[in-house]
Order: sequence, then C-alpha cells, then structure tokens
Amino acid sequence: MRGWRWAALVLVLGSGCGGGTAGPDADADAVDVADAADVADAEAEVAQPIRCADYNPLRNAYFGDLHVHTALSLDANLQGTRLTPTDAYRFARGEEVGIQPHDADGNPLRHIQLTRPLDFAAVTDHAEFLGTVAGCTTPGSPVYDKEECVTYRDDPAAAFISLNIYTAFTPSNVSHPDLCGLDGVDCRAPAAEAWREIQDAAEAALDRSDACSFVSFVGYEWTANPNTQNLHRNVIFRGAEVPDSPVSYLEDPYPEDLWRKLREGCLGRDQGCDVVVIPHNSNLSNGLMFDGRDKNGDPIDAAWATEQAAMEPLVEIFQHKGASECMPGSPAGDELCGFELLPYNTLATANLDVNAEPKPRDFVRDTLAHGLELFRELGVDPYVFGFIASTDTHIAAPGVVSEEGFPGNGGAGHGNRDVLPPGLPDSPAFNPGGLAVVWAEERSRDAIFDALERRETYGTSGPRIVLRTFGGWEFDGGLCDAVDLPARGYEQGVPMGGALPAPAPASGAPRIVVSALRDPGTEAEPGAKLQRVQVIRARLGADGYEVAVFEVAGDASAGQGLDPATCAPVPGGSDALCGVWTDPDFDPAVPALYYARVLEVPTCRWTTRQCNAGGVDCAKPETITEGFEGCCDPRFEKTIQERAWSSPIWYWPEAAP
Repeated sequence: MRGWRWAALVLVLGSGCGGGTAGPDADADAVDVADAADVADAEAEVAQPIRCADYNPLRNAYFGDLHVHTALSLDANLQGTRLTPTDAYRFARGEEVGIQPHDADGNPLRHIQLTRPLDFAAVTDHAEFLGTVAGCTTPGSPVYDKEECVTYRDDPAAAFISLNIYTAFTPSNVSHPDLCGLDGVDCRAPAAEAWREIQDAAEAALDRSDACSFVSFVGYEWTANPNTQNLHRNVIFRGAEVPDSPVSYLEDPYPEDLWRKLREGCLGRDQGCDVVVIPHNSNLSNGLMFDGRDKNGDPIDAAWATEQAAMEPLVEIFQHKGASECMPGSPAGDELCGFELLPYNTLATANLDVNAEPKPRDFVRDTLAHGLELFRELGVDPYVFGFIASTDTHIAAPGVVSEEGFPGNGGAGHGNRDVLPPGLPDSPAFNPGGLAVVWAEERSRDAIFDALERRETYGTSGPRIVLRTFGGWEFDGGLCDAVDLPARGYEQGVPMGGALPAPAPASGAPRIVVSALRDPGTEAEPGAKLQRVQVIRARLGADGYEVAVFEVAGDASAGQGLDPATCAPVPGGSDALCGVWTDPDFDPAVPALYYARVLEVPTCRWTTRQCNAGGVDCAKPETITEGFEGCCDPRFEKTIQERAWSSPIWYWPEAAP
C-alpha cells in the first residue's frame, strides 16, 4: 500500500487551548467582562457539534445503505416482514436479527447478521401506505375493523394486489385506498404515529458521542408507479428537523409536486430542515424516469431543469433490482454493461417474470449524456447526478449485500412469508444489492449529508472497495506515488462530484487520477482482488453525445477462467490500482463528464453458490429439483464482476450550471 493511503487514514489533528487570568489589580468591570466572555465561550462550545474522534480534514470513506424497508412498508409487511425501523438500525450496527418465515409461536426461522457493521443508514419506508399498514395492524385504530383491513390480516396475498394497485394508478386517477376514507382522513392518525416511529428510531440509533460509531437519517420513499413504471424517489433529511408528514404519490403524483412540497414543508420553514431527493434506480421505468417532460407532457424548461438539479443531486445506480449504469447495444453502451441487467422494463414485468426489453434512456449513462444535450438547449443540465448504490431490502436488513448465503431481499422478489420454499430464496433475476459510499470529514450527520449534497459519493455492487478520484488540469503523472495524493487532489483539482474550473487552459486537457483499494473482506469471506480501472467519458459531438471507455490501470485478463462448478479463485488481480489518465482528444469547446468504473476479478454469483450447494448440475436434469430451476436459466450469469462507480467530474466550457 502506498504511503499516502496510510497517511489519509491515520491523520490525527492535535488541538490546544489556552487562557489567562486577570491580574491582582484588575478592576471589577474587567472581571465582569471576563465572566461574560467565559459565559459566551461556554455557550458557543455548547452550540458547536461534538467533533468525532475519526475527524480527518482529507476525508474518510464511509459505507452505508439509503434504501431500506421495514414492517411499516405495505409490500414488506404483507410479505411477512416483522422487523421495525429500530430493528433495521440494530442490524445495521451489527446485531443479529430474525427474519421470516416464522413458526406458529411467532419465532423467526432464520437469523442474519452483518460481519461488518455499516457506518450509516436510512429507513425509507413507503410514504403512501404508512397509515394503511399502521391502521390495519393496530386494534382500536379508525380503520382496524373495516372489511379491507380484515382482508389485510386474513388474506395478505389478496391485500397485496388490491392495495398496491393504488400506486400504479396514473396521476390523473390517483387516490387513497377506500378504507382510508375521503382524502385519506381515517388513515392520517395512524400515519402520523408511524412517521413518529420512524423519527424516534433514527434518533435513538444515532451515536451522538465523540465516538460517532453510527449515523442514522430520517427518510422515506415517494412511490410513484404509474402503470407500474417505477418513478420512485428516496427522500433523505439532514437531521431531526423534518416536515410534519411525508409527501405521498397518492396526494402529490408528480416529481415537481414532491419538490414543491419539500420546499414548503422543509427548506422554506427556516427551522434547519434540509433534504436531498434520490431517484430510485431507473432500469424499470420504461423510459419515463428521465424523459425530459414536465407534468403536462411538455418538454422541460430551464426553470424545471434548475429545480431538478437542485433537489436531486444523486441517483441510485445499483440495487437489489439490478444495475442502471448502461445498456448493452445502446449508443452509450459497452461490453461490460450486461452486469446484473434485468430483462424487464417495469415492476409488473419484473414481478411476473415476463421478458420486456428496457429502454436505453432508463440507464444513467445515457441520461447523463442526454443532460449535456439539454445543457446546450437550456443552459442548464437537470441530470448532474452523483452516484450511490443501496439494497432496497424489504426484510429490514440494510447492508445485507454478500453473495454468500444471500437470504433474499423480498419486495419484487420472493417474500417467504409463510414458509421457506425449497431451492433458491429469491428470484434468480435479483441480486443482494449494493452500498452507498461517501467521502466525509467524520462519521456525523452533517458531514455525511454534506457529502451527499456535493456528490462526493460513489456506489458499489456490494464490496467495500475504496475508490477515490480527482480531476484537474495540472496533475503530474507520478501522482499515484505521492504520499500526499489526497491533499494535492483537493488543492490542485476537484474530487468526484465536482466540476473542473473553467475556462480550460489554452494547452491543457483534463487529467483524472483514479485510485482503488480492494475490499479485504473478512477471515471467513475474503474479498476479491481488483482487475482493472476504467474512465468513462461522455461529451457532446456534432450530432449528439459521444461515449468512450478508456483503460487506466490493471489487466483485463486477470482472474479470467473461473470455474463456476467450484468457484475456486483464479490467480491474478491486484490489491490496489492507481492511474493518472489524460483525455487524449479533449475539445475545450464542448461540455463533458468523466467517471471511473472499478472491476473486481470474476467471482461466483449468489445463485451459483446456492445451486452448487444444492447439488445442481445443469447437464443432469435429474439434479434440478424443485426451487432450483433458476439455476439453469440462461438469462442470468453464473459468474460476475463486482464493481464500483465513482460520481462523475464535469467540464463546462463556461461556469458550472
């Protein structure tokens, strides 16, 4: 490991304090002034947040999950999830929890535990049915004895269909479930109690000591799903100051309605409320998530684009329901875009396992490139997105991302409510999900939230790869060997999520330094080595956008030849990779963006591991027993290359938008 990496991890700042006393000849007025100053200093000290023991001005990498569902979410609840927001945070902090199915006495039949706790997490239960779930499961509530709630408790499968369909109504037809009464009035009190439970759980889980061992965020998911096209957004608040109630698709069915309500109920209240909105991974929106149109179906204008860029600084590039980076065969695609690619285009086709080809615009790379085109038209780019990943777990298990022993995440996959069926615990189309990573000065709410806002973030498909990128005009080619790489990166350039200063030097071209450390894993489950690092560039061309992929470091042949029958690691790969890449044909007249993709050597997918353990040999039909049919589905790879994606660095010929 090169010296700078250790320096960045172990840097400790000392602090000193000093003072004086009034001399024996000081008069009473001087003493009064000194006392007043002492009081003022004490008040200022109380007002300042505690600095965390891990404080590092050059920033640390923190791993978390910002997409988590518990028993307060309708779909999770009806699939048998009984864990609460409090339980989800216990799990994120490293405690063991029990999950469905349960025996006749209510005891969970499976138990799971993270081998490495998370640094941060947010419970993001669906806003739309908080009152329905709480009302139908709480005796004495205004709706508990209604017929629909009786069905909810007695026939969860029927209730799952009859209630979830409300989020699939188009915006012009959206309404609250009938059981909630006119405008949802009968579900308001239960919803308020559930919202308070979410806030209380986040407050209790937050470590406010200087150890700063864990950060929890208050959040929820706005669940727009017209015609089952997934337009969901996760809403994450900076601190304890939050709106009186979550914004729901059932009342505010357009993204611009969500943003307006958050401005009114949070940003405009002048009470310290702050918020970021993160579009759900977009691969199941059937072209609708980023279609460039407003609620009236008209092309977006500069004001609309400005608001989206302000409210939505991030996008979820990977999760349980697949990858949204890029689509093979699209104008922006490449040969590595098939990683965890779902063969579906909506939530309905995913639930029903009906093949339906996604649209290129549903993928982040195409969307980012299209944003450059909109910048040319509008003077504003609405899609200046940093990247995160998360799980979208529906079993209240944030960070359960290991391919080994994957229990299934529920949601669109198998719920396993009443019994654990034989074979695979989830649909083979889905994966364990990923992690959100931030570069922040300390493990505190403010520091991590600031990183989210400035887009100094990246996503991984599960491994704890440490990825860092900086962009600048003057980096020298030996920067990877510099002990002070992070300090020079910040001083001479910008980190991931930033914009290169404009205008470009007359003879300059963007230089991107990318450094990656492998996930060491644990003794029981070692991490895989790194294969290579790439830079993906998107820019405007004469006839639209252009995308190119450049190799920066590593060896594309490392680790090749893995045998899925044994999953035994193949020699090759690196513990660390670093490279300084220069744009070879930079055009200072056009906007461009650059992000890094880091690939591990091939490893076995979760399905392959469980199919091998089940004795499945696809060449021998008699070994494909009940529940293991997915082991031999040709749509899904037996081996994968886990990866990480850095947030882009942008170049604008003029000032950044």
